Amino acid sequence: MWALGDKQAQDSGESDNFTFLGKGVDFKGILNFDGTIRIDGRVEGEVHTTGTLIIGEQAVIKGILSAGTLMTSGKVNGTITATAKIQILKPGVLIGDIRTPGISIEDGAHFHGMCDMGAHKWVDENSSSPKSVHDLTAHRGKVRAVDL
Repeated sequence: MWALGDKQAQDSGESDNFTFLGKGVDFKGILNFDGTIRIDGRVEGEVHTTGTLIIGEQAVIKGILSAGTLMTSGKVNGTITATAKIQILKPGVLIGDIRTPGISIEDGAHFHGMCDMGAHKWVDENSSSPKSVHDLTAHRGKVRAVDL
């Protein structure tokens, strides 16, 4: 009997980190969260969470978003930073610049903007010139013509 009570206390502690802004909610300002947040309403401003940000089909968001993971099937216009990944799901529309190490765009979803996935780090690490580069300009004149 005591074990059941302990389990319920643990479960309620984990579920406290879920926030929901439902359909019909209009919010302007800055939202800061730890954990998961789902938005189905309208938000103008900033949304910051270290966890997952879920944007529902009916949601319309304008502003700056930062999250661990962002999953959207709604309409987003702004600047987005995700430390883990961004998923744009059908029928979602994302307009703006994003920075994330991973992105997936479902068939039927739309993205318009710039995407920075940190490739500059990889290019800087491998900036030394390759040792097996061949100059093909000397071979250009030696190409044989083929009669058709």
